[in-house]
Amino acid sequence: MASFLISLAVLIIGYFTYGKIVDRIFGSEEKRETPAVTMEDGVDYMAMDWKKAFLIQFLNIAGLGPIFGAIAGALWGPTAFLWIVFGTIFAGGVHDYLSGMLSIRSGGASISEIIGENLGDTIRQIMRVFSIVLLVLVGTVFMTGPALLLSNLTPGFMGVNVWLIIILGYYFIATFLPVDKIIGKLYPIFGLALLIMALGVGGGLIFGDYNIPNIALNNLHPGELPMWPLLFVTIACGAISGFHSTQSPIMARCTTNEKEGRKIFYGAMVAEGIVALIWAAAAMTFFQGTGGLNEALASLGGPAGVVHEITGTMMGVVGGVLAMLGVIAAPITSGDTAFRSVRLTLSDIFGLEQKSVKNRLILAIPIFIVGGALSQINFDALWRYFAWSNQTVAMVVLWAGAMWLAKHGKNHWIASIPAFFMTGVSSTYILYAPEGFQLPYSFSVTAGIIIAVVTMGIYIKKINSTQFEEEIMVQKQAV
Repeated sequence: MASFLISLAVLIIGYFTYGKIVDRIFGSEEKRETPAVTMEDGVDYMAMDWKKAFLIQFLNIAGLGPIFGAIAGALWGPTAFLWIVFGTIFAGGVHDYLSGMLSIRSGGASISEIIGENLGDTIRQIMRVFSIVLLVLVGTVFMTGPALLLSNLTPGFMGVNVWLIIILGYYFIATFLPVDKIIGKLYPIFGLALLIMALGVGGGLIFGDYNIPNIALNNLHPGELPMWPLLFVTIACGAISGFHSTQSPIMARCTTNEKEGRKIFYGAMVAEGIVALIWAAAAMTFFQGTGGLNEALASLGGPAGVVHEITGTMMGVVGGVLAMLGVIAAPITSGDTAFRSVRLTLSDIFGLEQKSVKNRLILAIPIFIVGGALSQINFDALWRYFAWSNQTVAMVVLWAGAMWLAKHGKNHWIASIPAFFMTGVSSTYILYAPEGFQLPYSFSVTAGIIIAVVTMGIYIKKINSTQFEEEIMVQKQAV
């Protein structure tokens, strides 16, 4: 129990301490006008209260990630607490904050454009494709998962494909309409419900007759899968996720004061870390260890069944309703913003303003044709590719953030150190994983570390070059 409570406290303290340090290093300015004011268009750019923006950002980045990922990550035991806590504070929070604030500073630009501005046009073109693929995968995964669950509730009446059509129709409407019509009205409610569900489970753990295991560094995975790098990819959204950076521009276009960026972007990541911490603790505690959790995942039909069992026992009928909301409504509300982000990314690429209904249709229709086709692919395969591409985007975004900080003469280490770490994670995973090159584990680990070290070396050489010093002078003169 002590490890869980300390971890929870450290997450909250991290927001008020390290979050402020990151904000101070970046240099947010209260009086600087934001795109919500200077570029208001009544569709994507519009002023929004920070509390509403926080709840929308939280729901946009949450979905299934901090619940399903944390439950799967709990199979490694309470060591998962360390990754959730330190990953959230020093990697995920920094990643989400920088992606949101750099979007504000770049006129609400999508993440691929921000990467291009800081890492060069070649990387921009690669990340345009990569981020679009990631977003379409996310939208499809978060469409297919709920459709499978809903079809189980309506056997013989409404099958998976019927629910896919219904969800796809909703996605289209939410993607096409102005941000305040559905997202601005419903998402704060859903976001609050997701938090209440997590806090209810957390309260049940603390005040109920449960013995939450304390942190131990040994690997408790029943299948003896290696902790590095699998744990750091399995628990993504609860610690750091590249998908978040694709969502940040949505609220960056609605933020009216840069000083609210820490609350919206860093704060939403900490809230997600808290949700992940609670679910990781619940999963390994409720089923009395990782062995019991492994059996429950098999017998209950995966994480969704585990969620239903835990909430139903701890919270009764209310818990059952909230669980249904959490595993069906929450992913749907992340999937539609994923497709919305595709539309915004494509509009940046092709220079199509989105106030025009015609321009929105031109981009939205092809997106949903592709998403509908991908929904017929095996769900597990989609999820595995999403997991790796997700952490790879996070890695690149952190390098881009580090480069921006260095260009402006600021402390880049807050981004370059987690970027170095995530380079090792992402490289090792794709070399070792079944969906990657399937190389021997020891070779993959060594090669992943070498790739991370070489990447850091290239970065350091770049920021120490004479040309880079001249770029810094230009930046300072511009400011």
